[in-house]
Amino acid sequence: MKRIIIDADASPVINEVIDTAQQKMIEVLLVRNFNHFSHHTYPDFVTIQYVDDGADSADYKIVQLSRPGDLVVTQDYGLASLLLNKNIIVMHHNGSAYTHDNIDQLLMMRHQSSQLRQAGIRTKGPAKFTAQHKKQFKKALLALIETSQ
Repeated sequence: MKRIIIDADASPVINEVIDTAQQKMIEVLLVRNFNHFSHHTYPDFVTIQYVDDGADSADYKIVQLSRPGDLVVTQDYGLASLLLNKNIIVMHHNGSAYTHDNIDQLLMMRHQSSQLRQAGIRTKGPAKFTAQHKKQFKKALLALIETSQ
């Protein structure tokens, strides 16, 4: 694995990725909007790419920067779909991998939820992301790195 790119605007697993990448000596790139600017300092193997605050600008930058051999961590199904077509490894922060076998179903579920919300029907959001979820993600990330090397 060459590098891990994080769709970092709302990612709850940035620290877990950085910890794992440090162990495996993998570069990390955080892509975030200027709205999420931070003075937080990261280790030297972590870089940050800020993009304009426009809708999907971080997604477009990730598509532009990603290369085969990279791993992208995102919760955005649309971005995952674009990346899979570029032969990029894509992982959700819940630890699951996006694949050509599951992306169509995920996009369909997102579309159906959107239609329900537009019709005024409340849909249930994701469960609170806990320390246990972070631990599960880190385990899945480590397994994915080890199988891809």
